[in-house]
Amino acid sequence: MAHSHSHSLSGPSPLGPLAARVVVGLLVACGVAVIAGAALLWPSGAQAEIPLPFQNAAGGAVTTESGRVLSTTTATCGSPSIGAVLTADPLPAREGTTDCVQTLVAIESGPNQGARTLLEFSGGGGQPRLVAGDDVRISRAVDGAGATTYSFYDYQRGWPLAVLALAFAVIVVAVARWRGLRALIGIVIAFAVLVVFLLPALRDGAPAIPVALVASAAILYAVLYLAHGVSLRTSAALLGTLTSLLLAAGLSWAAIEFAHLTGLSEDQNNQVAAYLGDVSITGLLLAGFIIGSLGVLNDVTVTQASTVFELAGLERSDRRAVFTGAMRVGRDHIASTVYTLVLAYAGSALPLLLLFSVANRSLGDVLTSESVAIEIARSAVGGIALALSVPLTTGIAAVLATPRR
Repeated sequence: MAHSHSHSLSGPSPLGPLAARVVVGLLVACGVAVIAGAALLWPSGAQAEIPLPFQNAAGGAVTTESGRVLSTTTATCGSPSIGAVLTADPLPAREGTTDCVQTLVAIESGPNQGARTLLEFSGGGGQPRLVAGDDVRISRAVDGAGATTYSFYDYQRGWPLAVLALAFAVIVVAVARWRGLRALIGIVIAFAVLVVFLLPALRDGAPAIPVALVASAAILYAVLYLAHGVSLRTSAALLGTLTSLLLAAGLSWAAIEFAHLTGLSEDQNNQVAAYLGDVSITGLLLAGFIIGSLGVLNDVTVTQASTVFELAGLERSDRRAVFTGAMRVGRDHIASTVYTLVLAYAGSALPLLLLFSVANRSLGDVLTSESVAIEIARSAVGGIALALSVPLTTGIAAVLATPRR
């Protein structure tokens, strides 16, 4: 049986009203539980204090403006015009022997639009290398005396990212037609759930497992039914994914406890621990494990349900043959997806592995260090949940699909 990623959702009628009622009843019960969980865990909406690294001098959020690089030169460090609002040429340094890279930037937004400012860099490694024509973001700060200063914040990436997103959307819709458009709408809903519910709830200190499960289930209901339509085939995939997600949550908790993973080896988690005291770092790590397993589980379960219904539509098929044939496809899917999963996590840890490779540390030390252990645990949890989801979803779909005699 050739490996298939067909996600077609038309198919034969269900085994009988009882099987359909059981599946639909379970999904309705899960949906009610998700709504109740969202109501109980809904974030308070209280404003959190802005972490110190993201504050301006007045304690508010950092304000950034658009800028365009006009020129970059090498000059003596210490010009009094660094960061100032300029309407004339910048002043040279009064004294000094060290050379720096000085970049003249046109301010293109904000109260000083039309003026210029001067940025200074030492020229060492890890610093931006700006050239004329680069679009940048510059942070604007106002001190107690009302003086405004600017500094480099980041490159401006709005247009490149917009072009990439538009190309992605156009190609998906061109190939997948209306189903692709519905999938894109599902992506928007998924991000809305993360931004409106998941992140604020975690920031409030809500328990990570219930929050992650409620958010993940809400995303699955929206994405699956939007992209693949309301049918028993989609319902089989959804029920298999929800059950596998519960398994992934339990496995994630067990892996974090068993391997004593704290998450404090990552810089962002240390910043969260320092400035957001109500947030559990272990819980944040656990929620990341659960959310990270959504995509791969969704792909596998939809493929398995689709394969079962397609095989059941062939003439002279029986339920055992349908299950066996779909499992052959599922084994191929497991084999291809598991190493894809592991390589994806290895790719995300590549900079860390590079540092370890020059640190003269043994392979055992590298693999058991927390930063690498987190990626190993993620891969293991995702792989186990993936492998278990295949027979589970295949069995559910085989009960619902009526073979043609």
